[in-house]
Amino acid sequence: MRHRHDHRKLGRPTDQRLALLRSQVDALFRHSRVKTTVQKAKETQRMAEKLITKAKRGDMHARRQVLKKIGDKDLVAYIFDELAPRFADRDGGYTRVIRAGRRNGDSAEMAILELTE
Repeated sequence: MRHRHDHRKLGRPTDQRLALLRSQVDALFRHSRVKTTVQKAKETQRMAEKLITKAKRGDMHARRQVLKKIGDKDLVAYIFDELAPRFADRDGGYTRVIRAGRRNGDSAEMAILELTE
């Protein structure tokens, strides 16, 4: 049974999984879209939505929390100055996952994760 399981482990230890998700979120915010597997896209989506919601608060504590997850001051400034106002009138749903078929090598199900407009 799957009761109270919080996240997908993605077949990695905790430190590697968090590093993967941080780099995926970084790429998502830099390029507005990223192509990855469906499971990774869904986990990255969870993290990105939480960061944008924190950025919408706009206070110093929220900025420090987002900086703790991302680590790049320029990217954090972009999130707070450009992305947060763009999504100010939305309560959620800042990203979408679009299925993109299967990968040739191992037939993994692929998806495109992108920011909504």
